[in-house]
Amino acid sequence: MAVSVIVPALREAENLPVLAERVHAALTGYLQDRPYELIIVDDNSQDGTDRVCAELATKYHVSLLVRLQPTDGLSGAVLHGMTAARGQVLVVMDADLQHPPECLPLLIGTIERGEGDFSIGSRYMPGGSTQVKWGFFRRLNSRLATMLARPFAGRTHDPMSGFFALSRATYQSAQRLTPLGYKIALELMCKCRVRNVREIPIQFGLRTRGQSKLSVSEQFRYLEHLSRLYDFAFPRLSPILKFLIATATSWTTGFLMFAALLSTASAQWNPHGFAMAATCSYAMAIAALVLFHARYVRTQRPFLITQHPWLEFFLISASEWITCGIAAYWLAARLDRARPAETFILSYFMATATRYLLRKELMQDVRGLRKDLRKLDLEEP
Repeated sequence: MAVSVIVPALREAENLPVLAERVHAALTGYLQDRPYELIIVDDNSQDGTDRVCAELATKYHVSLLVRLQPTDGLSGAVLHGMTAARGQVLVVMDADLQHPPECLPLLIGTIERGEGDFSIGSRYMPGGSTQVKWGFFRRLNSRLATMLARPFAGRTHDPMSGFFALSRATYQSAQRLTPLGYKIALELMCKCRVRNVREIPIQFGLRTRGQSKLSVSEQFRYLEHLSRLYDFAFPRLSPILKFLIATATSWTTGFLMFAALLSTASAQWNPHGFAMAATCSYAMAIAALVLFHARYVRTQRPFLITQHPWLEFFLISASEWITCGIAAYWLAARLDRARPAETFILSYFMATATRYLLRKELMQDVRGLRKDLRKLDLEEP
C-alpha cells in the first residue's frame, strides 16, 4: 500500500459513508494507480458501524477493526490501526468530517517528497480557519494546552490537531508509546523524536452528525498525558520538578493545619505546643501527597519498578512523620524560646529530606535496583 488512512471511530456510523466517498475522491486523483486503504478503528460502538463498513467495503478500500474492550481512548485506537496498516505513509484523521479529506494530498505529498518528517493540518496558521464558534474560555483553554505542549511541538501552531501524516519509518522509530486520551499527534511527535514538522492550513469544519467526545475528563487526561511526555523528554528534570510541586503543595496544606492548631491551642503557646502542632499537622501534608501518589500510580503503572507502590508509600510516610515529630520535639527541648516558624520549617525540612532519601536512594538500594542497573550497563556492548 502507498497510503493507509487510519480513522478512529466511536458512534460515528452516520458519518462514515460521506467520509469514505470524499477520501476516495481525494486519493484516487492524487495516487493515480497506487493503492490505498481506509482503516476504520471502532471502539465497539454498537451503532451499526460494522454493517456500514461492510457495505462501504464493496465500493471503496475500507476495512474495519473493532476493539471490544478499549481502555486508552482515541490514541489507543489510532495506534491499533497503525499496527495493522500496510501503507508507506500513515495518515490519521477524525471520522466526524471536521477534517477536510480534500487536504489529504497536501499532507501525503509533504511526506513523500521528503519536505518534513511529520505533516499536520493546522487551523491556526495563515490560511487556516475554523467554523466552530469558540467562547473566551474555550480559546483560553486551547492556548494554554498549546503552550504546555511547546517543549515537544516546538513552534507548531496547532499541535492538538488530529489530522496528520508521517512515514512508516518515522512511526517505527517511536520509543515507548503510551497513548492516553485524544492527543495522539503530540505523542508521536515526542516519541518519534520528530525534528521537522510541516503545517498545512486547513478549514476545520462543523460537525453535522453525531456528538462530540470532548469532555472535562478528557482535559484532565490531557494533563496526565503531558506528565508522561515530560517524563520521557526530560527524564532528569521532570522528576525533580514534580517532587518540588508535590512538596510545595504538602507544605502549604500542612502549614494551614499548623496555623489552625496554634489558633485553637493558645494555652500551649510554647515550644512544646509548637512541636505538637507541627507533628499533628504533618498528617495533612501526607494526605496531600496521597493525591499525587494516586495519580502517579494510575498513570505510570506499566513502568513501575515495584509491585507494591502503596506499601512503600505508607512505609516512607510513616518514616517521615516520625522524623518530623523527632525534629520538632528536639528543637523544643534544645531551645526554650523556639518560634513557631522555626519549628515548622525545621521539622518539615527534615521530614521532606527523609522522603527524598528513601524514595530516590535507599528504597532503590534495598530492592537492589541500582546494582542490577549497573550490571546491565556493564553487560551492554
